[in-house]
Amino acid sequence: MKNGEDWTEETYSSVEQALGYCFRDRELLKTCFTHSTYRNNVDPRIEDNERLEFLGDAVLQLFVSDALYRSSSSDEGRLTEKRKGYVSKEALTPVAERLGLMRFLRHSNREEDMGGKAGKLQSSLFEAVTAGIYLDGGMEAAAEFLRRNLEYMDMESPISALQNYVQARERWTPVYRERAEDGEFLAEVSALGETGTGRGRSKQAAKEAAAKMLLEKLKERKSS
Repeated sequence: MKNGEDWTEETYSSVEQALGYCFRDRELLKTCFTHSTYRNNVDPRIEDNERLEFLGDAVLQLFVSDALYRSSSSDEGRLTEKRKGYVSKEALTPVAERLGLMRFLRHSNREEDMGGKAGKLQSSLFEAVTAGIYLDGGMEAAAEFLRRNLEYMDMESPISALQNYVQARERWTPVYRERAEDGEFLAEVSALGETGTGRGRSKQAAKEAAAKMLLEKLKERKSS
């Protein structure tokens, strides 16, 4: 993370390599990674990425909606529930983590003082980047970026898989609780009368482990 620092040419190259996309408008690229605290406390003349987050959410919703419409014969209600699982903070956070986006965020505050927890920051950053690619290269470029990074999400993200499984059976979503314990994080998730637990070096890893355990429990219960 770049705490109040500006980018170098090496930073631009590293960001584009991580994204797998080269921006024609490099100022737009930098705006994607500019948190409001950087604009407020370092350079009020520049734009932050909040408007890009708004647009990126819409681009992501359209991409996922189109993919679900073409690949599923489910009704509107079921499609809406599926889409929620794919565009949620919990689903997007591990994608942003794999890309390492937070390394490049320009800000001027501690992470905990930036208006949201790490998961929210990362998912919002992913949305901003999606919007930046859309503005710079059009919907085709944005769709290629999303296909490359989301194509396995519903198959490999235990959190998304559990949410989809639960919401196919009831209106409520799984309830997570996390706490630090012995230098790690312990997570617990409850749904459909069952509970799963998991440990990990990060809250996200612990939640994924807990979701995987609970999903396995629920599937075993169904088959017995």
